Amino acid sequence: MTARPQFYRFHQSEKVLPFASSEYDSRLAGLRAIMADAGVSACVFTSMHSIAYYSGFLYCAFGRPYGLVVTASESVTISAGIDAAQPWRRCHGDNITYTDWERDNYWRAILSVTGPNAAIGYEADHLTLAQYDKLNAFLHPSSLTDIAPATMHQRMHKSAAERDLIRAGAAVADVGGYAIRDAIRPGAREIDVAMAGRDALELEIAARFPDAEYRDTWVWFQSGINTDGAHNPVTSRALEHGDILSLNTFPMISGYYTALERTLFVGAVDPASRKIWEANVAAHEFGMSLLKPGMRCSDVTAQINDFLAARDLLQYRTFGYGHSFGVLSHYYGREAGLELREDIDTVLEPGMVISMEPMLTIPDDQPGAGGYREHDILIVTDDGNENITGFPYGPDHNVVG
Repeated sequence: MTARPQFYRFHQSEKVLPFASSEYDSRLAGLRAIMADAGVSACVFTSMHSIAYYSGFLYCAFGRPYGLVVTASESVTISAGIDAAQPWRRCHGDNITYTDWERDNYWRAILSVTGPNAAIGYEADHLTLAQYDKLNAFLHPSSLTDIAPATMHQRMHKSAAERDLIRAGAAVADVGGYAIRDAIRPGAREIDVAMAGRDALELEIAARFPDAEYRDTWVWFQSGINTDGAHNPVTSRALEHGDILSLNTFPMISGYYTALERTLFVGAVDPASRKIWEANVAAHEFGMSLLKPGMRCSDVTAQINDFLAARDLLQYRTFGYGHSFGVLSHYYGREAGLELREDIDTVLEPGMVISMEPMLTIPDDQPGAGGYREHDILIVTDDGNENITGFPYGPDHNVVG
């Protein structure tokens, strides 16, 4: 009987990538500089965000491990046989397919690239304890270095090509927002409104990016009590006149996340709610004015805290005021070093992309109850910022239905 291979190369058809090869070459050059500084000879990436960032390939795990191995001269994605040649078509560089005829062929495929006794860089914030043990057992590394913090710092600085994709994503998010606003009426269910927005998002992505993969785009649309949390799921609750609403559109384009988030009301807004809404809008505008080079994330946070405290509203804040954009999603990735929180001291620099999204949650037993949130995406420029979100915010625009 013919021996079954532990791994092999299955390459067919042409490569289709979100960016030009030169973009990935530039990212890999930056990574190799990080590796040289850290004394690392081979990086073994396991997370969706790092693999997508350096290769373009966004895997679907379904319980199987995937990887990207980068050395001084090679960049090789490691994928499961179930995907056939699709990972090769969607990655920059080489690809090895591992088989499941024998347990741990994944690690044997990785070893074929790293060689034994290499100085290995890995992602400590992603690799499980079980896979960490297998890394040691199969690769016998001479040293291990957590490379995740340095690669996160690299991802925080967006290239011109990334900024163009993020601008397009923000425009797509606006399209979804208008579709949602048009679907709002008393009696409509949250799920009905959300589907209208999601369909509009996916159609717009397909029109703008005919060669992309279409997956992971979603909408959260909350009403009434369901607005108290920013990530509350969609339900079948029917909208009522006077309801507070939270509109959230999330286009996903080749692993790149953008978002639009807005407070709205159905038909009318009562005086107590309008007062809270206008205060949150004012905090939103003040916060956007602070996003410029040289500002520390913690200092931006402190100033918005003071702004809300002066209005006796700080106690209703539930999370940080903004975060980075790029290769991230609700189930993978997050550039935690670029968030507007008290414990983040990163200094804003040109080319970073960050949101401003203050949220106030007023308990249900108080006047103006509900969750209020506005969200814009801003690119930090040499002397300020560029707001790439176009959908209007505030009571003058978003009392609808």
